[in-house]
Amino acid sequence: AGAAAEARFISSAKGKGLFATRNIRKGETVFVERPVVSSQFLWNALYNYRACDHCLRALETAEENAQRLLGKSSLVLPHPEQCSIRKDLHQQCPRCQVTYCSAECRQAALEQYHQVLCLGPSRDDPAHPLNKLQEAWRNMHYPPETSSIMLMARMVATIKQAKDKEWWIKAFSQFCSKTANEEEEIVHKLLGDKFKGQLELLRLLFTEALYDEYLSRWFTPEGFRSLFALVGTNGQGIGT
Repeated sequence: AGAAAEARFISSAKGKGLFATRNIRKGETVFVERPVVSSQFLWNALYNYRACDHCLRALETAEENAQRLLGKSSLVLPHPEQCSIRKDLHQQCPRCQVTYCSAECRQAALEQYHQVLCLGPSRDDPAHPLNKLQEAWRNMHYPPETSSIMLMARMVATIKQAKDKEWWIKAFSQFCSKTANEEEEIVHKLLGDKFKGQLELLRLLFTEALYDEYLSRWFTPEGFRSLFALVGTNGQGIGT
């Protein structure tokens, strides 16, 4: 029957949009794509919602999920054969122990950004620059969460690791961009009334953790605000 929808460029202000190419039946999958970059919400991770560090698939079985959410370790769910979680396929990064749902995800993360972001034995060290950045973000952005500073960290790490850096910069620049005033509004919406001071603190921590000469514009006040607004505009939060 062919694809039910296609992505088309609308305008530089709106970026791309999804258009139906034919009538779509109820319950039909309309469109599937891999995110350019994804990251679990930081409070969500802190509360032990265990998810693949790359694709965000759940790592706990339906029964474990119910036990945790209800606080009942004795709870038994019927029909365990209906649960699709395959623990035998799960893998960890040997250096920092973050968990993936499969060897494929572990490899994909390593090839795209994880070499730069792997904390190794510093995973629980509060003084590590990446941990300081995440802690600052959590203190500014309480649940319900709508974004994560780690999306931007993964963007930087992706370009740092890439052989063809220009290809990635072009991929990120395809997302719709905003005027300085619109950018400010988006940052205000994400961070609240103290956004100017908070944005500057995040920029300093972001620079300490990730600075790269090739991307130096992203680390200036204007460039960082643009990057922040890019994620705020084009990011999509999924709650489970």
